[in-house]
Amino acid sequence: MAFLNRLVPHSISLGRLPEQSVLWREQLLTRRNDLRGGSFRDATIALCALVAAADGGIDPEHRARLAQRIGADPALQQFPADELRNLFEDNCSRMSMDPAFGRAYVMAQIAKCTDTPIQARAVMQLGIMIGAVNGALAAHEVAAVLEACQVLHLDSHEFGV
Repeated sequence: MAFLNRLVPHSISLGRLPEQSVLWREQLLTRRNDLRGGSFRDATIALCALVAAADGGIDPEHRARLAQRIGADPALQQFPADELRNLFEDNCSRMSMDPAFGRAYVMAQIAKCTDTPIQARAVMQLGIMIGAVNGALAAHEVAAVLEACQVLHLDSHEFGV
């Protein structure tokens, strides 16, 4: 990952994210029936936790904002908000308590959607939209997104990273 960090600029402003978010949101809501399974839920929440912990620690304020965004996201409303927050907190706790094992666990959760391209793309879209709390992804967050793209066998350029 240290090598990857040298390849990625300090941050990537997602200037097109508001425009892209509108398109992605429409796609996600249109495909809501394809996004109902536990694998999709687990992978999406795991990616959000991976982005939150990308710098090696999880700032409590950042963690709370992400948890709030996860619970309020319209594309995830088919799942109980408390269940989503609990999954997010569990993933964050795993990465905080044992970073190597926690990260491996989270990556395995993300990989659950590898064989379902519609779900894999939706995981990436939601992970980027939710993770870009400040409208931009920092270099370490971009590196986490790139790693998730590799796990899901997706081209990162498709998502603007």
